[in-house]
Amino acid sequence: MKNAISLALCVIGLICRHSLATEPVDLLIANARVIDGSGRPWFYADVAVSGEDIVAVGRDLDIQAIKRIDARGKVLSPGFIDIHSHSDKLLLRDGRALGKIHQGVTTEVLGEGFSAGPALGLRPAGSVTTPEGTVRWNTLGEYFKLLERHQTSVNVVSYVGLAGVWQCVMGNSFERPTETQLLEMEKLVRDAMDQGAAGLSSQVMTPPGSLATTADVIRLAKQIRPYNGLFSIHIRNEGLGVFEAVEEAIQVGREAGVRMDIIHLKIADQKYWGKMGKLVGMIENARQEGIDVQANVYPYTRGNNNLKSIVPPWAHEGGDRKMLERLASSDTRDRILNDIENGIDGWYNHYTAVGKDWSRMLISGEHPYKGLTMDRVFALRGTKTDKAADMLDMLIEHGGGISTVFAHHDEPDMLLALRQPWCSVGSDGSAYAIEGPLREGNPHPRNFGSFPRLLGHYVRDKGALDLETAVQKITSLNASKVGITDRGLIAVGKKADIVLFDEARIIDKSEYTAPFQYPEGIELVVVNGRITMESGIHTGVKAGQVLRRQ
Repeated sequence: MKNAISLALCVIGLICRHSLATEPVDLLIANARVIDGSGRPWFYADVAVSGEDIVAVGRDLDIQAIKRIDARGKVLSPGFIDIHSHSDKLLLRDGRALGKIHQGVTTEVLGEGFSAGPALGLRPAGSVTTPEGTVRWNTLGEYFKLLERHQTSVNVVSYVGLAGVWQCVMGNSFERPTETQLLEMEKLVRDAMDQGAAGLSSQVMTPPGSLATTADVIRLAKQIRPYNGLFSIHIRNEGLGVFEAVEEAIQVGREAGVRMDIIHLKIADQKYWGKMGKLVGMIENARQEGIDVQANVYPYTRGNNNLKSIVPPWAHEGGDRKMLERLASSDTRDRILNDIENGIDGWYNHYTAVGKDWSRMLISGEHPYKGLTMDRVFALRGTKTDKAADMLDMLIEHGGGISTVFAHHDEPDMLLALRQPWCSVGSDGSAYAIEGPLREGNPHPRNFGSFPRLLGHYVRDKGALDLETAVQKITSLNASKVGITDRGLIAVGKKADIVLFDEARIIDKSEYTAPFQYPEGIELVVVNGRITMESGIHTGVKAGQVLRRQ
């Protein structure tokens, strides 16, 4: 048998060499310093691409090519895989994915909490207004087909979101589901997995995801085990309840028997800064127990949420309309203000997490006060006392939602998590653009700079990681988590998702008060063998594919 296999491999090798010797390849990237995504040291090589595939990797390849790029002095790596993205609807509005392609992202992983589908029952159908008109869908499978019809520049993977599943069955009710309703949720998860979801993602910090008990989460997570899906979890509390929340996540992995990835692992309350080592120890102990739990981070110390997250959970029952009624009612307003000031056991309170410091909250959405911190907003509004009450008035004035950046965790904790071998990197961002209809609000800089920031600021400038390890964390490690087997490495037979960058120049430019800036140093982006960005200019190519779970 071994001799037969060896003979077959030799024949295949001869065929490949003969083909490459007689027919030109589509693209030859020559003289590159290759970091192949595996974590091993860099090496010099030429890389040949035909069609969608990498067909040769080696020194001084004697191959004719339709297009040849001299990469001397540059680093060639696999395309970056953003394991935590919110571009679901933006990709239908503008499939060029400009904010991500400019970062070197070639694959987006979507669907935290609320995935594009299912959107059935009590959850409104998905809809987006595109240049061709309004499109609608009800299932994740229908969303995938729309992406393929409209075409995108990036590959797309999606989880099925627990919050969306819950809303399909329960709507905006805070009631406990019946056994029949839980069985319906289980079926919705399985249906999405059959349609190609990579796993289940839950956001159990805020309603409706937070209405799911640990037992509920375990029960729904068990539905993805036969598919070997990944359970991606935004833990229930990232502040003073962070240790209990990570323990809950580990319990889900233990009892559901699923692989797990904790979304943007952090300690987001200044009272617990410096305790990341305890969280790392908890995850290491779980791994030694045989629980496959990993995590990701984004390379910033501020997170994006909504100003209404400061409103206690009970006041959200019934959706924004009911919340606004409670904010305005004298019967409930005082209770809301008391809970904001003093907190509720088990609730992650963004206001207390930032030390009750309004200057650490920056308005980031499309809003008259965008780009201003809340202390400056209050100054403009003439608010000297009762600032929390004025914040409630702002929510009433603007329909209940104002996107906000919170400065709630610190760099040493983030870097300690980042350095763990099981911790990868995602942006928690979306494919915005610096001009046109997708230039919206005052978004978090991670939407434009996450991956260049990792490679420029943290690798080159601060030496927090070596370059090979950093590239692994945004390529093969993320690929393995979501079950992508044909990408994430520079190797023969892999799909040609490739990034060429200048190690000396790569850096993020986006800032909190001036976010609309693309990064520098990304020279070339190839998606499925087609040049999608060259010399910093998007070519208009939309060669991305929907990567359904196989």
